[in-house]
Amino acid sequence: MSPRTRQGGAMPKMKITAPDIAAAKGQRKLVVITAYDAGQAAIAEAAGADILLVGDSLGMVVLGYEDTVSVTMEQMLHHAGAVARGARRALVLADMPFLSYQADRNSAVTNAGRMLKEARAQAVKVEGGREIVPQIRAIVQAGIPVMGHLGLTPQHVAALGGYKVQARTAQAAAMLLEDAQALADAGCFAMVLECVPSPVAELVTRSVPIPTIGIGAGPDCDGQVLVFHDLLGLYGDFKPKFVKRYADLGGMAKDALGRFAEDVRSGTFPAKENSFDMAPDELDKLLGDTQAS
Repeated sequence: MSPRTRQGGAMPKMKITAPDIAAAKGQRKLVVITAYDAGQAAIAEAAGADILLVGDSLGMVVLGYEDTVSVTMEQMLHHAGAVARGARRALVLADMPFLSYQADRNSAVTNAGRMLKEARAQAVKVEGGREIVPQIRAIVQAGIPVMGHLGLTPQHVAALGGYKVQARTAQAAAMLLEDAQALADAGCFAMVLECVPSPVAELVTRSVPIPTIGIGAGPDCDGQVLVFHDLLGLYGDFKPKFVKRYADLGGMAKDALGRFAEDVRSGTFPAKENSFDMAPDELDKLLGDTQAS
């Protein structure tokens, strides 16, 4: 960040960077919250988030898709840009959408670069293991920080046969561990572990030199992430086992909007205190002019 102060204000607190996140391993737990617009970014950051993840989960909780596969690069750029404009200190991490990085190294670097250059994110996240190591290395070599994502990878839901807990057998867990080590060797500064048994996540966390961020992966990861809408009760009745709801804002919003609808229909809103008045002489003049015409 430029050392100059923001126009009209004091120097902001220093931005959290990818190296800061990497250095937190073994020192402190990391807090990651998804955000999809500037307002959510400001709220999550004020609550203490270290990382604001602009997740492709926006396809489901914001855009109404059945899964994350339909999310486009342009949609991710749009929402990542909004979050970046609302953030001041937290690291802004953008998901790379389906098929924006899997095909080849050149497209992976180009699309990851757009996340930084156009949306002003500070890092990107990709899903997969050893099969995408060449793309990860290329993105990192281009100067773009990369976070990995293993376990349940929602962009691969068709191949996985649904949203299922992964690495439940010793063989599958060993493969996940090899993938985790490959991602660390490729230059990832951290990785998400989603929906894997707690003992497996604990083993991976002990085995790799970079932070692990858990979601449905037990308490031993170096940090935890939840979707903004899930932890605030804003996404209907959907509640996976790994989610803890800290509020029922959806229910509160429904009640508030219902009372607004009742007030409109009964004529009690807007009341006098919600309306603007006019100077009596101006009103008399208006009425006089109207009658004369």
